[in-house]
Amino acid sequence: MSDAPFTTYVALGDSFTEGVGDPDPTRPNGLRGWADRVAEQLAVGNPAFRYANLAIRGRLLPQIIAEQVDAALALSPDLVTIYAGGNDMMRPGLDVDAMVAEYDLAIGKLVASGAKVLVFTAYDAGWAPVFRRLRGRTAIYNELVREVVERNGATLVDYWRMDGFADTRMWDVDRLHMSPLGHTRMAANVLNLLAVPHVVDAPALPARPELTAAEQRRENLHWVRIFLLPWLGRRVRGASSGDGVAAKRPEPAPI
Repeated sequence: MSDAPFTTYVALGDSFTEGVGDPDPTRPNGLRGWADRVAEQLAVGNPAFRYANLAIRGRLLPQIIAEQVDAALALSPDLVTIYAGGNDMMRPGLDVDAMVAEYDLAIGKLVASGAKVLVFTAYDAGWAPVFRRLRGRTAIYNELVREVVERNGATLVDYWRMDGFADTRMWDVDRLHMSPLGHTRMAANVLNLLAVPHVVDAPALPARPELTAAEQRRENLHWVRIFLLPWLGRRVRGASSGDGVAAKRPEPAPI
């Protein structure tokens, strides 16, 4: 990439952007993720390129704004990606309008810095037996986010309308975070949106064999044990999966 479209990329958000579901013990926090993959491609032929990732799993939208937006602006990025609100959406009693109004102000600050700002809609999990119950709330959130993006002159990454993710192999065993395959596909989609040449390969998958009823029950019980029960336990204790976790790349650095 000889024309070096970006020199400083800062990624903001929660577990989606931190890279949960895409383990790599050689990297900070033991995670790679789609944002690292995007940064790797932006760095090709661009020795001045630097990348920071301030995202932390479990963060709610107000926390992301309070902890990450001004910190990102202090790094003088020319590219910012942000997704916030996914954890809030799973909380009862959420005021979606009030949440997105706060998001609007934050996106406006980021855009006013002169950076190119990519903002994600939430994923359409209507095919997933448990998360489909949030589909209506998610659709409202997405429409409000689209308005925020248009009003502020940001760039929309429309996760809701992306193809290829309605396949369980795109998801980690917790059914909430993308698998390495999902993170790879997301990286390719973001790079395509940026019109950046890249070598990220997200091939179509062959059909997955149908599970027997017994296999499906085993998968469901495993999901309850490794995700649902710990998640409910944290809600009861008022704890977060991000407690004690720090941003994996707090300062812009080569990748």
